[in-house]
Amino acid sequence: MGYSSDIESIEFELGAKTLERWLIKPEKTMSIVLGIPRERAQDERRVAISPPGVQILVEHGIKVIIEKSAGNFCNFTDFDYAEAGAIIAETPEVLFEQSNVIVKVSPPQPEELSLFMPGQMLISALHLGTVSPQLLKTLLEKNITALGFEFIETRDGELPIVRTLSEIAGSLAIQTAAKYLETGYGGSGILLGGIAGVPPAHVTIIGAGTVGLFAAQDALGLGAQVTVIDKEINRLRRFEAFFNRHLVTAIANDHYISELAKTSDVMIGALSPKKKIIKPLVSEQVVKSMKPGSVIIDVSIDQGACFATSRHTSHTNPIYVKHGVTHYCVPNIPSAVAKTASFALTNTLLPFILKLTDHETISDILWKSHSLRKGTYIFRGYVTKKILSELTDFPYREIDMLLAAC
Repeated sequence: MGYSSDIESIEFELGAKTLERWLIKPEKTMSIVLGIPRERAQDERRVAISPPGVQILVEHGIKVIIEKSAGNFCNFTDFDYAEAGAIIAETPEVLFEQSNVIVKVSPPQPEELSLFMPGQMLISALHLGTVSPQLLKTLLEKNITALGFEFIETRDGELPIVRTLSEIAGSLAIQTAAKYLETGYGGSGILLGGIAGVPPAHVTIIGAGTVGLFAAQDALGLGAQVTVIDKEINRLRRFEAFFNRHLVTAIANDHYISELAKTSDVMIGALSPKKKIIKPLVSEQVVKSMKPGSVIIDVSIDQGACFATSRHTSHTNPIYVKHGVTHYCVPNIPSAVAKTASFALTNTLLPFILKLTDHETISDILWKSHSLRKGTYIFRGYVTKKILSELTDFPYREIDMLLAAC
C-alpha cells in the first residue's frame, strides 16, 4: 500500500480534523474571549479598543465581545464594531458571563464588581491614588488575574501604556493652562507665549518624566518661559540636552519650589506614575504665595496630590479657586480627547493582548512574558505589588514565587 492509501485509511479511521492535528501538531494556546465593557467611571469617555484594533484581534483568532454603545463618546458606532468582527452585548451581565479576559480603561467601578466571574483576567488602569480596598478584595476572592496599565513594563524599564497616555496628558496640560489663564475664565489675563514687547508666561513643571517632557515641548513651542524641577539630577540633564538648554532646570527641594511658586503663572504637577504620592510636594503655604489668577494643573492627581490644595475634579466641573489660584485636578485628562486617546491606547495595548494567544495557560503566559508579568498586581489570590499591600494590608507574594509554585 502506498503513502496516499495510508493517508486515506487514517483519514477514514480518525476523521479529517484529527488527521490535520496529527500532521501539523500545533502548540496548544489559550482560547481568548475578550470583553470590552462600556466605561462607567465619571466622565470617562474613552474605550479600551478601537474598531480597527478589534479587527486585528479577530484576525488573530480572538473572539471579541463589546457592550452596546461602548464607543459612542469616541464616535465609534456599534455598526463599526460589528463590521470589525465584534459581537455586541446588550448588557454588561452578558459580556462578563461570556468573556474570560476583560479589558477596560478605568478601574472597575463598585457596580461592576459583582459582574466578575471566578478565574477571569482583568487588564485596566488601577490609579494608586484612589485604589479601592473593596476592588482588591473582590478580585482576590474571585481569583482574578489583574494587570494594571501603570505596571506593564518592557525589559528596558519603559512603561509603554503610561507613556502613551502621559504624552496626551502633557500636551493637554499646556492647552488647559493657556485657557484658564484667560481673563474670561478668571485667570490673570496672560497670553502663555506673550508677544513682541510683552513677556510670556512662566511655566514651572514638577517632574522630568514623559508628562513633563511633552508639557515642556508644547509650552516652549508656544513661547513660554519654562522651568523643570525634579529630584533626580540625571533626568534634568537629559531635559537640558534634549531641549538644547532652552529651558531652566532645578532640583526639587523646598527652597526652589517656594521661590519658583512666587514667579510662576502656571505650575504643573507631573510626578512619576510608578508609585503613590504619599505627601504633596508643594505645601499650602507655597500655593498661597502664588500670584492671583495663576493656574495649577495637577496631572499627578491619579497617584495622589502633588499640591496640598489639590482635590479631585471632573471634566464636568474641572476647576475651583483656592487662595486666588485656579486648580485643575481632573484624573483622566486624556478623556478630553477621547477618540485620539482611544486610538493611542489601542496601538499600545494590542501587542500585549496578542501575547495572550501564545500559550495554553495564564501561568505560562505570565512566565514567558516579562511585560505582562511585571504588569500583574493580583495573581492566585495574592497581591503581587508591594506598594498595594502596604496601602491596603492585603497579603503580598512575589509573582515569580507564585509562578514557580504552579
